[in-house]
Amino acid sequence: MRIVVFEAEEWEREACLTLEPGHTVACTPDALAAEAADLFADAQVISPFVNSDLSATVLRRFPRLELIATRSTGYDHIDLDYCRQHKVTVCNVPDYGDQTVAEHAFALLLALIRHVPEASARARQANFSQQGLRGFELAGKVMGVVGVGRIGRRVIAIARGFGMDVVAYDRAPDAEAVRTLGFRYAPLNEVLATADVLSLHVPGGAGSRSLISDAEFGRMKPGAILVNTARGGVVDAQALVRALHSGRLAGAALDVIAQERRMRDEAEIFRERLTPSPESLQALLADHALLHMPNVLVTPHIAYNTEEAVHRIIDTTLANILAFAHGTPQNVVASPSP
Repeated sequence: MRIVVFEAEEWEREACLTLEPGHTVACTPDALAAEAADLFADAQVISPFVNSDLSATVLRRFPRLELIATRSTGYDHIDLDYCRQHKVTVCNVPDYGDQTVAEHAFALLLALIRHVPEASARARQANFSQQGLRGFELAGKVMGVVGVGRIGRRVIAIARGFGMDVVAYDRAPDAEAVRTLGFRYAPLNEVLATADVLSLHVPGGAGSRSLISDAEFGRMKPGAILVNTARGGVVDAQALVRALHSGRLAGAALDVIAQERRMRDEAEIFRERLTPSPESLQALLADHALLHMPNVLVTPHIAYNTEEAVHRIIDTTLANILAFAHGTPQNVVASPSP
């Protein structure tokens, strides 16, 4: 098969070339976009990461495409309906970063509540004033977890290790998880109302878009902290700005923002054939506002990024490609329609 790996680092290229000589492999550090698609139009397999554009507009430029092996757990960046209708199988990497992402959620949380970035910046300037740097302990606080999947469960375990009480919401409660981890399930509104820290761990997509918006912020405990290492679109950015500005929330720790792709190259807005909607421009402005708020900590979508996790990603991706080549696809999230 003709395989193209997008957003490939050099070490990933070396790993992917192990698929040769049985297959032809090309690697590029660039994300997949319409322009790049034309350079690799003969690809039968493409392996993108999360910054690539896998809309129908781009995918139809691959007339021979059979498999998308995304190097991520989430697949909301892929037009699955197009894939089903055009006989393209989509595979993901389901469980590479449970511990990694959960640990980063707490790295963000601790850095925010203990004012670590500001304190470090002061010390580098030989300013050892402690004014405004008083934090608070996690022990005895309530951690609210929205989404009790693999990552959510690791977050619960870590929170319990800090001495936190945990209340969680999930559409499919699991009694065994309650027994082994020591938390309780509650309706979403109760989780919002009782959590000192709210951590989000739901998949992206239409079902979770703007799950946390004005109404939800209005139900949250005054002075609570929001942590989002899931998907940017899960939170209404404009509502978040309002909640932070009003003081309803004490702070937010974010590894993801909804307009991340556009913020990487804002000139793209002017290259798009369709005029961006006022709503999308307002969302972009809201994300810019979040980057400059003193009670917001943002990292550039790095929660997954540890040595252990990235090697699990590439190992599983290569296994997914080989399994498909052998006629036994695995980790399938979308299959061609009959």
